[in-house]
Order: sequence, then C-alpha cells, then structure tokens
Amino acid sequence: MLSIGKLSEATGVKVPTIRYYEDIGMLPPASRSAGNQRVYESASVSRLAFIRHARDLGFPLEAIRELLGLADNPDQSCIEVDRITARQLSEVKARIARLQALEAELERMLTQCACGTIANCRVIEVLGDHAHCVSEHRAEHF
Repeated sequence: MLSIGKLSEATGVKVPTIRYYEDIGMLPPASRSAGNQRVYESASVSRLAFIRHARDLGFPLEAIRELLGLADNPDQSCIEVDRITARQLSEVKARIARLQALEAELERMLTQCACGTIANCRVIEVLGDHAHCVSEHRAEHF
C-alpha cells in the first residue's frame, strides 16, 4: 500500500494530478487508512505510469480512458488500440506541419526585415496584418 505522496514519487505525477485522475475515474478510488488518508495498491503505480506516458506522447485524456479500458481486457483484439494510436499519430503529423509552417513564416519575416527602423520593420508589419503571411499557422497555440 502506498500513500499518495509515495505514489507521486514512484510515478513523477504530482499529487493534485493524481487526485484529479481519481476524480475523473481514470485511477480507481483509493482505499482509506484509519486516519482517512488515501492509500493505493501497487497496481496504481502501473496504471498511473501508463497514463503519464500516454500524456507525454500527447494522447488526450479521452483517448487514454479508451486505452485503459482496452488494456483492462487483454484477451481482445488490439485493432481499436491501433486506431486510437493512428489517430494520435495523424494529430502529431498535423502539428508538426503547422510548426514547420510557423518556422518558415518566422524565418521569412526575419529574412525580409532590413533591420532599419521600427517604422519600416517587416516583422512589425507582418505581425500587424496576417494577410502578409504566406502560410496558415493560426490553428492552435503551441
């Protein structure tokens, strides 16, 4: 049995985040000690490590919830796991493409700037009017 602090140390997940995952049902409710403190089974370490690694790979919480449900039934086909992962890969590729467009736009802005005065600064001009941009890069905040 682990306290929430020990579970946090074992997984690198902060205590408030552990409580949140428990509140939204991604982590089973903890048992309570005689002093009413949360205590976790050792299986919680594996489950929380799974959640953390999936978050590190950018999976949204709902996809992680689906993956956890699938992992809880190890005898079924992994086709759905592959579908969820392919969807995440597609999102990552789209994000990379947006970042590359952003990189190109910033490089173009700098290249076109004559380093004169602010009144003639190409960077300020482009930032003031998105129509001067070559590519679309507003899709999300990075």
